[in-house]
Amino acid sequence: MTAPDWLADAVFYQIFLERFANGDPALDPPDVVPWDAKPTRENFFGGDLQGIIDHLDHLTSLGVNALYLTPIFEARTNHRYDAVDYFTIDHRLGDLAAFQRLLAACHARSIRVVLDAVLNHCGEGHWAFQDVIEHEADSRYVNWFSVEGFPVVTRPEPNYRTCSGCWYLPKWNAYNPEVRDHHFQVARYWIEQGIDGWRLDVPYFINHTFWREFRSIVKGLGNDLCIIAEEWRDPAEWLQGDIADGTMNYTLRDLVLGFTADHSIDAHGFADGMNALRGRIPEGYHRGMLNLLGSHDTERVLTRHGGDDAATLLAFTLLFGAEGAPMLYYGDEVGMRGDNDPGCRAAMVWEEARWTPSLLAGIRALSARRAATPALRRGNQQVSALDPDTVLLMRTLGDNSVAVVVHRGDGVVLDPAGHPELARFLAGPHRLDARDAVILEAR
Repeated sequence: MTAPDWLADAVFYQIFLERFANGDPALDPPDVVPWDAKPTRENFFGGDLQGIIDHLDHLTSLGVNALYLTPIFEARTNHRYDAVDYFTIDHRLGDLAAFQRLLAACHARSIRVVLDAVLNHCGEGHWAFQDVIEHEADSRYVNWFSVEGFPVVTRPEPNYRTCSGCWYLPKWNAYNPEVRDHHFQVARYWIEQGIDGWRLDVPYFINHTFWREFRSIVKGLGNDLCIIAEEWRDPAEWLQGDIADGTMNYTLRDLVLGFTADHSIDAHGFADGMNALRGRIPEGYHRGMLNLLGSHDTERVLTRHGGDDAATLLAFTLLFGAEGAPMLYYGDEVGMRGDNDPGCRAAMVWEEARWTPSLLAGIRALSARRAATPALRRGNQQVSALDPDTVLLMRTLGDNSVAVVVHRGDGVVLDPAGHPELARFLAGPHRLDARDAVILEAR
């Protein structure tokens, strides 16, 4: 079984719920800060589910047809990777009825919705862990976690297993059948509500046996449901047909930004890396790769490019040209800036006067071109270098071919006489200016 076919045509948009849009101020917590305040790891801005519904026109204008939402479950933090109840919408986001309205509004626009499966750990406030704190060894949930002794000590050093040493994120004991049953109930419940798939948070911290059973349960409810694993290095282990349909493609991100932002690799290095990456992904899973330039765990893409919107647009050109599903992180399309967490989690800028028009127009054009060109969505990929500063990314679907040429230098003339691989696309020389790109279809 390979990745669902619809992923080949997908354009994803990641929303960090707390910071996208405040559609229902009645849900705001008492300590909500102004929308343009500086983000911290503790403050709340009031983003909610209604805010997404209110701005679906913006997503549609970008050609978005799939949403990846960071956690929506009841939690204590603004990021909500510390669930206290997996079966309840966080009260600051809305309720189940609001979520159903969001699903209905998205599905009416042919936008699929993927949720974050945070099953390696929960929050210190989760009812099962609180029961362990209260009843210690007598708690019926004591073996749902890995506690070394009693009383439970949270700080300064927790005496229980956690996610990466974070005291308020106790790690589930996924070897416990009751824990696995709880997690599989979570997977079933939200699919029954109408979601279209799961993104697996830090799956590398849980054994593969668990994820194989998770996949079996999910796919048993619908083959078109997608499973995307978080992975920062090699995607191959997740794509053997028994766990995921694709991964978050941070390896592609490293290659693109190494070429367009850091200049740490040239076009030859980029081509070699992209071709090697493609070779590591089994056939049938390339379309499931969630290609990204930024996320809630990285600095903003415009910040990485030093504020250079032209260079940033080169990166997006490679993103939309590459095999796999492009993903936009909220606000990157309008030129938001910010360093890594918490800087990358600022509230969405909705004042158009503060947008970067060239970047937004360029991304909309790239998305529209991809939607109109089957080879850009479904064609096989081959990457080469025309010179150290110029990448040629070709996509071929049957008799149709598309060439994406990205030049990071000070200007270049594309000449079929010197590059026979361009003869199918150009009748004669074509000039690219500094930090310029072009998408060519075969003549």
